[in-house]
Amino acid sequence: MEGATNFWATPGGWTLITVGQILAVTVWILLSLAFLLLADRKIWAGVQMRKGPNVVGPFGLLQSFADFFKFVLKEVVVPDGADKAVFLMAPLISFILAFVAWAVVPLAPGWVIADLNVGVLYLLAISSLGVYGIIMGGWASNSKYPFLGSLRSAAQMVSYEVSIGFVIITVILLSGTMNLQKIVEAQAGGFWNWYFLGGGLANLPMIFVMLPMTVIFFISALAETNRPPFDLPEAESELVAGYQVEYSSTPYLLFMIGEYANIVLMCAMITILFFGGWQAPFPTPFLADWAPTAASFFGFMWFFLKTIFFFCMFAMVKAIVPRYRYDQLMRLGWKVFLPISLVAVALVSAWRVFGPRV
Repeated sequence: MEGATNFWATPGGWTLITVGQILAVTVWILLSLAFLLLADRKIWAGVQMRKGPNVVGPFGLLQSFADFFKFVLKEVVVPDGADKAVFLMAPLISFILAFVAWAVVPLAPGWVIADLNVGVLYLLAISSLGVYGIIMGGWASNSKYPFLGSLRSAAQMVSYEVSIGFVIITVILLSGTMNLQKIVEAQAGGFWNWYFLGGGLANLPMIFVMLPMTVIFFISALAETNRPPFDLPEAESELVAGYQVEYSSTPYLLFMIGEYANIVLMCAMITILFFGGWQAPFPTPFLADWAPTAASFFGFMWFFLKTIFFFCMFAMVKAIVPRYRYDQLMRLGWKVFLPISLVAVALVSAWRVFGPRV
């Protein structure tokens, strides 16, 4: 028994544990995406008073798997004149970066692959790199339509990353840490301690700052992930489906999986930063008597439910809100969200310096 314990402390044992954790998170995300994509289509259909996918499997539950096999079995078509290496590398980069970002996301108490003290900076760095996959895909296609779509997408993502960064700074100021696990732990004890309400009764005046910051983060997340009403890069009526118009088969599938993985990541980040992550909305002193594994599953249930709720909100926005023009999109990011988030950072900083000590 002692030998087995010592093995897991060796580099080989650590490598096996880490690979197992990565596989578990990756498989969970992929399976979740299959059903969330179906839910996205079902919600959209419900709003438009139609049925949506309902043929493949009971209630259409296997539709996403049928689509997966359809994409995988199709021929990969590379346009004449395209830079083949870059053309095929671009969707792979988008796919990998979308999953690498999940390494620092805490799913439950202790359930995180890499518990980094600068987890927020890691996420911002990975999300910034995601622009390269889109730019490479548009440029390597050797066509003006995907190239214009990729430039639009890059400009859009960079614009809204700025306001997202300032919104996250307000949470860092309130929590005093950039470690995502500690940010969640600081919101324990009930929903009144969640940061969308200011982070505790002593910080209740901050609700007038943090509630708008939550809304700005949600809207910026829509723009960051190219979701309607900000799906300008993929607006079929304007740019022939944007940067991925020349893609088919598996490369196109990788782009779409990466995009949906980023959408779910943004839902998870809203949950972690503003709605307590795995924390229940009520005090949970009874968890002290539970086994650690059971308590972790209890926390994971709350994290999963909150993430699903915000994904449904994303789907409702897609179905209800009409598409913005590109000038409206940029005006909202630079002339509205950026100044408001800057003022919010100043207000939260002043509150931390001059407000009550908590």
